[in-house]
Amino acid sequence: MQKQNPGRYLMAADVGTQSAKVVIFDLEGSIVCQAGQKLRKMDIPAPLLAEHPDDDVWDALASACGAVMTEFKETLQKDPKDIMAVGLCVIRCCRALLKPDGTLAWPLIDWMDKRMNDPYQHLPQYGDVAWVTTSSGYITHRLTGKPKDTCANYIGWWPMDDETCQWKKDPKAFEECNLTSDMLFDVVHPGDILGNVSATAGEKTGLPKGLPVVATAHDKAVEALGAGTLDKGTVLISLGTYICAMVHGREYRPDAQNFWTFQASIPEKYLYECMGVRRGMWTVSWFCDQFGRSIVGEAKAQNVSIEEMFNREAGLVPAGCDGLLTIHDWAPPAHAVYRKGVMLGFDGRHTRAHIYRSILEGIAFTMKNHVDKMMAELETPIERLVITGGGSNSDLIMQIFADMFGVHAGRNQMKGAAAIGCAVNAGMATGAFASYEQAVEKMVKKGSVFIPDAKNHALYDRLNKSVYQKAHTCLDPLLKSLSPIVD
Repeated sequence: MQKQNPGRYLMAADVGTQSAKVVIFDLEGSIVCQAGQKLRKMDIPAPLLAEHPDDDVWDALASACGAVMTEFKETLQKDPKDIMAVGLCVIRCCRALLKPDGTLAWPLIDWMDKRMNDPYQHLPQYGDVAWVTTSSGYITHRLTGKPKDTCANYIGWWPMDDETCQWKKDPKAFEECNLTSDMLFDVVHPGDILGNVSATAGEKTGLPKGLPVVATAHDKAVEALGAGTLDKGTVLISLGTYICAMVHGREYRPDAQNFWTFQASIPEKYLYECMGVRRGMWTVSWFCDQFGRSIVGEAKAQNVSIEEMFNREAGLVPAGCDGLLTIHDWAPPAHAVYRKGVMLGFDGRHTRAHIYRSILEGIAFTMKNHVDKMMAELETPIERLVITGGGSNSDLIMQIFADMFGVHAGRNQMKGAAAIGCAVNAGMATGAFASYEQAVEKMVKKGSVFIPDAKNHALYDRLNKSVYQKAHTCLDPLLKSLSPIVD
């Protein structure tokens, strides 16, 4: 592991599906300054396709970097030389097709695109493609000019050996992915230095030339590290556009039935992740966009968001929503592309607040069932939940998860745990911390804890076993018939 004399600050660059965030921390985990830039809406050129328009991921990151460096230098009057390194985390499961000069040959293909379910196929419209890499590999090249990437962001159709954390040696593995070795970047471990910010990138981003850029992992693994979920029995629920649950593990488990084994953001360690909810918190945003117009004035008067207004209303609705259940398949899984979202059990009692709460409960029902299967296979009881992401700001969501799982649900002071994970990797690369355990102890600040209500837990358990777990068995035949008619 490469090290240098400790400075005073660590930078995190975290690019998700909807925004780019850049944060500068001190070595005790306090935020010095931060900035963000929303990404543009995804291009949907055809059903089940999803691309980031133009060079939006890079442009958003550059904008966020410029804003945070302006505050750091001009407002706070701090020296950029005191920034030790920047940890880089970019959306996982994307595909970047690059020209020989490292620029995009085609817009970045997002994880929601059906092409990510299959090996790379070259199409004539892609033009001159020299490299096929991940989103993190692309951004690394833009920042450093180096064709390097983290070994821990290759999920899906890549010839990556997750046991050795290197490219596979079997030529058949490359053939199955329609790739050759010269089309792929060199890979390094999380916590290793990928390269240094180039003069060109420095001009575009405002980052100091020569700043070390440090590898992390895929975004969910970085989030797990930044949430501090290292203890056995601690489950992380990540509330993002894709909602998932994870636990840290020590063994490579390729034959697991109820979870995937991914590389962790700790070198040569693993992360176990069960199935999740595609377009999870996106569904909440969709509801607010579609049905929030009537409360805009009230929200402004109280100086809160529309989402918070709905949270307050839904907090008055009893657990179980008086029988209204939401099945979350707004974006169906690859093995059942015919599925669609369903709301079941409407009657005259139900209001917009019931619908909103039902969406939140549907997320929790789904995650409870996936997590239970994973933890049963691991023969590990769930001892507590840590919940991250913007959704964890909601006391209502936190209480629903505590009641659904029947265990304490905690959130940290900083909800964007991936940024902390980036800083931890950057600190390990530059000698700021002696171990990952020490880094987590310094950087992760715990926040509120929500205690389950026994009565609500019993009701959720009954609804889950009697109705929710049987929903797909009953609905799938109908949705299979519906899909070819409307799709």
